[in-house]
Amino acid sequence: MLKKEANFPTFSFSPLLRKSNVLLFFDQDSGEYSPKSNGECSEKITEASPVKCAFAIFDADFFNDTKIAEIEQGATKLNIPISGANRKSVASVNGGLHDPSYLVFNPEWGNEQVQSKTKRFSCPSLSGIQRPEGEEDIAFMTVLELGELIKTKQITSEELTRIFLHRLKRYNLVLEAVVTYTEELAYKQAKEADEMLARGIYLGPLHGIPYGLKDIISVPQYKTTWGSKTFKDQVLDIEASVYKKLKSAGAVLVAKLATGSLAYDDIWFGGRTRNPWNIEEYSTGSSSGPAASTSAGMVPFAIGSETCGSITYPAARCGVTALRPTFGAVGRTGVMSISESLDKIGPFCRSAADCTIILDAILGKDPDDPSSKDISLDDPLSVDITNLTVGYLDDAEMEVVRILESKGVKMVPFKLNYTVSHVQGILNFTMDVDMLAHFDEWQRSGEDDFYEAQDQWPVELRRARRDSCSRLCSGFTKIFSLPPDGSQRRTTITTGIYAPPNHDHVALALAMAYQSVTKHHKQRPPIDDLGPNDFIGDSISTPDYLSSQAIPCLEGSVSSGSAVTM
Repeated sequence: MLKKEANFPTFSFSPLLRKSNVLLFFDQDSGEYSPKSNGECSEKITEASPVKCAFAIFDADFFNDTKIAEIEQGATKLNIPISGANRKSVASVNGGLHDPSYLVFNPEWGNEQVQSKTKRFSCPSLSGIQRPEGEEDIAFMTVLELGELIKTKQITSEELTRIFLHRLKRYNLVLEAVVTYTEELAYKQAKEADEMLARGIYLGPLHGIPYGLKDIISVPQYKTTWGSKTFKDQVLDIEASVYKKLKSAGAVLVAKLATGSLAYDDIWFGGRTRNPWNIEEYSTGSSSGPAASTSAGMVPFAIGSETCGSITYPAARCGVTALRPTFGAVGRTGVMSISESLDKIGPFCRSAADCTIILDAILGKDPDDPSSKDISLDDPLSVDITNLTVGYLDDAEMEVVRILESKGVKMVPFKLNYTVSHVQGILNFTMDVDMLAHFDEWQRSGEDDFYEAQDQWPVELRRARRDSCSRLCSGFTKIFSLPPDGSQRRTTITTGIYAPPNHDHVALALAMAYQSVTKHHKQRPPIDDLGPNDFIGDSISTPDYLSSQAIPCLEGSVSSGSAVTM
């Protein structure tokens, strides 16, 4: 009896397994290979039969033996050598950072033309902002509020950097949200920001503001691990476009934040990122580190990415405000690629107004990313929402509907004319084929055997070989199965506001209108107040991946359009 192979189809052809000139098939129920199968693959083999049986998994087993033999001969002489040469030319380096596709996805609807010049948004004017006494209160201020403290010299960038590095180190042992602390770079950038301000140079609302980057975004001289043990020592000499823009705006990078391994879900080589609102729950989605760190007040804002839900899902789980911009609005040079036609970069913040400020800084054409473009968005702060008609689904959070109606928005119920599963199937097909092209060498070399979660990319990309070719938090509710003496843990109630491509300003304007009369986005997760009987299931210890860095432990939807999650 041969050993059962994990994830093998119930009846699968293996050309290496023959018995007396009969094809053998694996039966998961019995755990054995046997000559039984469906159709003519159970017949005695001819020269063409093995290939024909292989064609069955492509739903193309209708060719006769003569045609199958022709296909095999042509593939051997032409297709395989050509594809091998192409692979060597453009797919020999993992990650999709080189040789971008010359087929550029255009998400425009109909004949709509996008203006080519990017305009800057106006910055909301804040007055009377005073520095709180406690560092905890400072940590949960918005980007705009912190920017006002720096501008009025009530606090320095170096002070803010110290506060947020302290919180990152304090809570990371619980949340497993940080891959690398960029401490030396952070204090250097903070000092430069303070010196510029002393000379009368103010770069804008992000001047001196600390932040974190998802660890698929490259920064020279620091590891860019892609969350994978295979690449955990990788240092890329590439300055990502989004990092360049934030550096030019005066922002201060304090950490590279956790990403699910190769940007898949929340499991990475250093652990599994937890939800600050309920530490027995995980943050979900590959932008897990940016979502959890923003939620816990470990950074004022963070940059994540999404191919298929990795901004919207963790934002919803962790109760923060996040924006998935229009495809192509933010350049992706220096960012690990899953799919050139689906990847998007966006901010995690404490408010929609903060998302507006971050988008303004990172928006625009990236000369090294052919899919990026200049998009002329209207200023979200100047949108007259009383002129808008907004549809809502049956399962919409009705508090949001009522508040937007009270603000003068015309709210109308509607139903989708397609199923989510149908759209998801199309997205998964595109994503898996593109990802396989970017990690062909990784799979061929057998490195997928060391992947952190074998039921994720390894299985999907093996299956892909057969393929040809903004949220915001809108409330909280108590969790079930509370500890006997109670708990401060909560489950977030979230709402997604979606807009067509190049209408990000509309989604942001609606989100700001809702948050102007609610306080849900200002609540803080109970990471210091868990309840008398709360516990963390795993023991807390210094992770191996951080011990070598000599860092002190202070204390234990998907479319090409824009979406705001709140």
